Amino acid sequence: MCAGFPAGGTTHHLLNEGPEDAIILEIGDRSHGDKVAYPDDDLVAVRTDSGTWRFEHKDGSAYE
Repeated sequence: MCAGFPAGGTTHHLLNEGPEDAIILEIGDRSHGDKVAYPDDDLVAVRTDSGTWRFEHKDGSAYE
């Protein structure tokens, strides 16, 4: 099975309701400037030039 979730689309999560373990392969390029927004939380993750993630509030202030 394959599922795709476009950037900026409706939020999503995967839920395994079956009795067997599920294996999930996530594919992405993790480009510079990549961002992840968590719409139900005051949280945004931004990929930095060094390849690490910086976490911020939605107003851009540091998430500490």
